[in-house]
Amino acid sequence: MGYGEKRGDYWRARYKTAPGKYGTLADANGEVMRFRTKRAAEQAAEEEEAKVCGGRWHDPSGGQITFGEYASRWYRGQDLALSTMQNYRRHIEEHLLPQFNDAEVGTITKLDVDAWEKLERERGYAQSSVKTWRSTLHLILGDAVDDGLREVNPATKRRGRGKRAGRSRNRGPEKVITDALGVLLVAERAALLSGRDDEFVAVVLKAYTGMRWGEIVGLETQYLRPSAVRVEWQLYELDTGELHRCPPKDDSYRTIDTPEWLSGLLSAHVSRKQAKPCSCHGLTFAFSGHGTANGTAHRPGAKLVDVARRAGVSSGTVSNVLNRPATVPESTRLKVEAAVAELGYVRNGSAGKEADHWRRSGFAPWLFHPATTGVYPRRAPYDAHPVPLLAEPWPGLPARGRGASKRAEACWVPIAPGLTPHGLRHTHKSIMEEMGTPPKLMDERLGHEDGSVQSRYSHVTPAMRRRLMEALTEQWEEALALRRKMAPGSPVVALDELLKPPQASDPGRAIPRSSPNFLPKPPRKRGRAGLPEGKTGPDLQCHQSGWRDLNPRPLRPERSALPSCATPRCNEDYSSGPGRWDEIRFPGGVAAVQVRGGRGRGCRGCGGCRGGDGGGGAGAVLVPAGLWVGRLVLTRRTRAVRSAAYEWSLWVIG
Repeated sequence: MGYGEKRGDYWRARYKTAPGKYGTLADANGEVMRFRTKRAAEQAAEEEEAKVCGGRWHDPSGGQITFGEYASRWYRGQDLALSTMQNYRRHIEEHLLPQFNDAEVGTITKLDVDAWEKLERERGYAQSSVKTWRSTLHLILGDAVDDGLREVNPATKRRGRGKRAGRSRNRGPEKVITDALGVLLVAERAALLSGRDDEFVAVVLKAYTGMRWGEIVGLETQYLRPSAVRVEWQLYELDTGELHRCPPKDDSYRTIDTPEWLSGLLSAHVSRKQAKPCSCHGLTFAFSGHGTANGTAHRPGAKLVDVARRAGVSSGTVSNVLNRPATVPESTRLKVEAAVAELGYVRNGSAGKEADHWRRSGFAPWLFHPATTGVYPRRAPYDAHPVPLLAEPWPGLPARGRGASKRAEACWVPIAPGLTPHGLRHTHKSIMEEMGTPPKLMDERLGHEDGSVQSRYSHVTPAMRRRLMEALTEQWEEALALRRKMAPGSPVVALDELLKPPQASDPGRAIPRSSPNFLPKPPRKRGRAGLPEGKTGPDLQCHQSGWRDLNPRPLRPERSALPSCATPRCNEDYSSGPGRWDEIRFPGGVAAVQVRGGRGRGCRGCGGCRGGDGGGGAGAVLVPAGLWVGRLVLTRRTRAVRSAAYEWSLWVIG
């Protein structure tokens, strides 16, 4: 029980803190509080002792530890991901310690925190960055309150306080996105800047899957599927330069469906690259870094000067052979070419070992930014300048080496200024929104999690996946068609193969399958035997899209072949009378369909189907011309056969 103690001309309050231990009530500055009467001292002592009994008492001496000491102890006690630990360390060392290092934890006030935040904004830091640093300070001081070093957290920001400037106060720049053609052109430019196909495939993959940067860099070949990409790991770049292999953000493990053409592009890239395990992890990745690894540029290897010495010519002559061979005598050109072959010199390549992985500091400013804007960023002592290009072949080859700007014949126009690698993830989400993709499927592809009730009761179906793959394929083929109109070929090997028109004489050529509703109309030729009277059939062996009809064309079935239990349908209305054609007329003609019956409920068992159970029968109907030649499963509801599933084998006759 607390009591008042007489000390000269005043009373002080004494309260019990532990068995056999008593404390003296003091103010925030550590000074003993003086009371004029014994009763006032006893009341204050009892209130303080009640805090001790209720677990709300904090030892005033504990707050005398400095913020720097407590922050160091706090950081060592955290057990978080390396990326999070790296961010906390940067916040503490660069922004919190310069202001609060020597301040005692118990003496930091809200005014001190507000003054520090205002000073950080005046230094030119973004509002979002300052907000993140204050959150870290709030987290540290919140743990100090839990440890009994303070009673309240001074970094807590009350709602409705502070400067009011509407919603524009924390508004950042709008995220730039692009379309399918923009993705294709940016990917081509990035590959031209690097001199290889890795950047082309990676940019296209990121735009059509929405994968994060670390997931692209950390994509291992063992997680490439025939029609999907499995996200299991990512490579996170630490401040030390180490690439840490860790699970994807928020443990967003997922399998991302890929269109058939994208799977083919990836598999062709991996087969052509023949990558070897990296030196840092011992694993084989789909993509490797651009440029030389640290120190390898200074190691012995085939350089331009070595080729010149072997051929007995100057370095300028070797450069002319590589860039302008028509200006060099044939005898000299042959000597230089022989020296290039002997030394294994790679044009526009480095003599050292290629880096194992991309770095953010290299990919974004020196490959992606010039590809989107056509301008190299500022790098002391040089200012920002356009990418110098040799005009041929289109869209131009970056001129390299000394005097590149003087030899330049053209430059690139901007495609999407402000677009970043992460902006391709926004692009993929926007494209899916435009296609009407269900939110559940979008969250699955992007690795997001929606905890709402609507999401809990929503599920992804195979039909949703198929429609999305068809829509992505349609956009890709439209972009290729527009790019083909600009120029029929490309210096990028992977893109040049895609731009080549399909060869009708090569039946084994793999052509990406398009959406059934968007194939070009096949050419009309003379009629064939077995087709209905007055109809001419296309040569399905040679479609304009490159497809071949692998199914033999069935003759037109007799009307009596339709099971008698099937109720015919004519002009969108049901009519009575078995044995008639099921005919649906559309603009553009009709097409014959061989029907193989499925099992339906509600069949009257007329005997027209095998066993009278609604399965095994055969019939024929007419459907719109121009549909994809293949197989389709259609479920219809009629008065006679309800929910009957049929397998339709289509062939165009209109």
